[in-house]
Amino acid sequence: MLNTTLCYLKRNGCYLMLFRNKKENDPCEGKWVGIGGKFEPGETKEECLVREVKEETGLTLTRFQYHGVVHFISDRLENEEMFLFTADEWEGEIESCNEGTLKWIPESEVLSLNLWEGDPFFLRPLLRGETDLEMTCRYEGDELAEFVNHKETD
Repeated sequence: MLNTTLCYLKRNGCYLMLFRNKKENDPCEGKWVGIGGKFEPGETKEECLVREVKEETGLTLTRFQYHGVVHFISDRLENEEMFLFTADEWEGEIESCNEGTLKWIPESEVLSLNLWEGDPFFLRPLLRGETDLEMTCRYEGDELAEFVNHKETD
């Protein structure tokens, strides 16, 4: 089981999104995602979050909020538990990312981006500020085969 973090940084009604277009053999190629990545051995979800945001953006988070977990089950990729965060305070300046192109996207446009099919199910409540999310997305290839919301939000 792969453990990851994913963070949506918010500023002036926009979210910092990453268009995955730079890594070879990237299962997320061509998709827009938040900022995050895999846990290193012994890391907490908060330590992983801060490190990954620093590595991918150059920013040091100073305030963030945990929103919940999404369980991904896949017939093609390693199963994953993704811990969701938002952040609205940080230090530093944005640097280029070796995984893709970073861009501030207005909140009203985030759900119209080329996202994974299951992402809107957790993005809608996350963008509303809901916490205590727990969801499962089961994929067959790149297609969402099943979605389960364990907490009854929409």
